[in-house]
Amino acid sequence: MAKDTNIALRNQVLYSVFVRDHTEEGTFAALEKDLDRIRALGTDIIWLMPIHPIGREARKGKDGSPYAIRDYRDVNPEYGTREEFCHLVDAIHARGMKCIIDVVYNHTSPDSWLKEHHPEWFFHKPDGSFGNQVADWGDIIDLDYKNNPDLWDYQIDTLKMWASIVDGFRCDVAPLVPVEFWERARAEVETVHPGCIWLAESVDPPFIKENRDHGVYAASDCEVYRAFDMEYDYDMKEYYLGYIKKTIPLSRYVEMLLHQEMIYPQNYVKMRHLENHDNPRARDLIPEIPQLQNWTAFMYFLRGSLLLYGGQEKAVAHLPDLFNVDVVPWNGEDTVDLTGLLQSLYPIKHDPILADGVVEMKAHDEEDTAVIVYRKDGRTCVGVFSLMAKNADVPVPAPDGTYQNRIDGSDVVVKDGKLLGSGRPVIFDC
Repeated sequence: MAKDTNIALRNQVLYSVFVRDHTEEGTFAALEKDLDRIRALGTDIIWLMPIHPIGREARKGKDGSPYAIRDYRDVNPEYGTREEFCHLVDAIHARGMKCIIDVVYNHTSPDSWLKEHHPEWFFHKPDGSFGNQVADWGDIIDLDYKNNPDLWDYQIDTLKMWASIVDGFRCDVAPLVPVEFWERARAEVETVHPGCIWLAESVDPPFIKENRDHGVYAASDCEVYRAFDMEYDYDMKEYYLGYIKKTIPLSRYVEMLLHQEMIYPQNYVKMRHLENHDNPRARDLIPEIPQLQNWTAFMYFLRGSLLLYGGQEKAVAHLPDLFNVDVVPWNGEDTVDLTGLLQSLYPIKHDPILADGVVEMKAHDEEDTAVIVYRKDGRTCVGVFSLMAKNADVPVPAPDGTYQNRIDGSDVVVKDGKLLGSGRPVIFDC
């Protein structure tokens, strides 16, 4: 991991915005009007999905994927002007939040500025045509970092340009771009914006193997940590989904979560999430609200930063289309407002013990309940999450007595060494 990564990032809440779908207008200016509400949820960092012009050639859908970028150094005119983008960032800063933008450096659209001016910087098939090395992404063409040092200079100069405006970068499929490139980029950007935040979209292990099986470069999570502050927790994806689908017990999932404490650098930061723009909505996977509330609290209490995807606070079940305008149904008939829960979890997320305390985890399979414990300097903080919302009693490392649930202020009782469960999430000090 980057040696200077601050583990206080484990206390941060990120909020992901797809500008095109966040409002009816789909613009920077319209998003700016929603910043007070986003901040009030308990948000530290706003991550804007790609803000750049979208390619037209081989476009998927009517409006195209924002990850098929035509020009890294411009903003999408459908979202607004560069001046309006800068005004949005200033407004984010004025509310005490930071702003990071998407960096999509593995590929461009087939009609990109780079393809037009530097076709030699791209991957070419044996017949000389452009394309992809492994994944079947028909609306983009891959760049070639291995043989083009001038590409490195251009891309890093672009990062430095944006770093004079924003506070960091979420880097798309970061493991497919050489870690050495990211290390150099981090060092050079630091001269422009000290403390710049680097979030890697690390990929799930089967995708790493698929690439390597085809002789294509793909870095592991441990390698990516050399340059990045935070990574996705896609290494947990198969266990999370496995438990949701009941193909593995909860104890296996919790075991692997705890395993992260042993295999990554001591200051590792995983970005926890129940959903994002590439995966099903949490409400789709977990339709029952009492269960969803437990899962939400569980993710907040895990070691690592926390991602909210725009619409998650309303328990929206529909995942926006990546290729066509598809505005978040903020007031849909099946939405449920989770704002109060997120607001109550925010100060807990900022508790330093979640960043630097000694963590223990235990799963009780029959009760479908996870217990997470943080200890530091004689203090113990306990979280109990009934992921199937069962009224089950489970052992906890706390003396018998009555405690206050930090989530909702209610009393919780420990008797005979067990928390008397009510099916709701509980976090308390003892």
